[in-house]
Amino acid sequence: MTVLASARPGEAAGTAVQVLRDGTPLAAIASYAEKPVISSRARFLEGGARRIPCAVLLPHGYQESDGPLPVLLDPYAGPHGQRVVAAHHPHLTSQWFADQGFAVVVADGRGSPGRSPAWEKAIKGDLPVTLEDQIEALHALAGRFPLDLGRVAIRGWSYGGYLAALAVLRRPDVFHAAVAGAPVTDWRLYDTHYTERYLGHPDEYPERYAANSLVADGGLTDPAEPARPLMIIHGMVDDNVAVAHSLRLSSALLAKGHPHELLPLTGITHMTPQEQVAENLLLLQVDFLKRALGTG
Repeated sequence: MTVLASARPGEAAGTAVQVLRDGTPLAAIASYAEKPVISSRARFLEGGARRIPCAVLLPHGYQESDGPLPVLLDPYAGPHGQRVVAAHHPHLTSQWFADQGFAVVVADGRGSPGRSPAWEKAIKGDLPVTLEDQIEALHALAGRFPLDLGRVAIRGWSYGGYLAALAVLRRPDVFHAAVAGAPVTDWRLYDTHYTERYLGHPDEYPERYAANSLVADGGLTDPAEPARPLMIIHGMVDDNVAVAHSLRLSSALLAKGHPHELLPLTGITHMTPQEQVAENLLLLQVDFLKRALGTG
């Protein structure tokens, strides 16, 4: 007697179980597992000349006749954080954003793990190359997916937050809105063990710190125009990226007249383990992105 677990189309493995004897079905064992609220449908491919690992997620039920979709880049794209993995759970949040009406792109550019030592070391002294790779992946995918390049947003947390803020400040020609969660804005304020691994000692390489900073000497570092909407989110008791990062950025943006929204989270550390707070944060981000991109 053999017990065979198989998957019906569109269902998770193990949802259909049959009992076989000599290859002949004897009975089916019903599954009473609750259906998941959301199931991710990531398509994995490589984008651009650098063959950047990418995952693309479209809304459930999307048809090509629906037209091109506003784009949301959803990267981490920094050291020690591989996002493009062939697994279900890591893409659930990205799929949720896709189901709100976005084409979501996740790309692991230079500096991210999982490819080669040279790939990881390519960011030494020049963290903004990670932004170049996001743009390369975006443009490469535009020819294969229904991406509306006139409505492109980016969201990220921690290093991803730095990348999101960097995107709208340095490349507003590509990005039209950003959500930066707990961003590093001045690398002189961040953990030395981490930062000096990539930028060296600040006394020896002050030019690197200035070039990689968003707020060198308290002011914006060569922000480009036009100014794009930016939402900054930060926990007030963040013990990893201190809230001073976001406060400095907000002050510099205000001095320049750049539009932005600052959302301080009382009693929240670097991540947001509180379920209700995390859920409401997602809803606030979607509302901001739709307003910023004019998608309604």
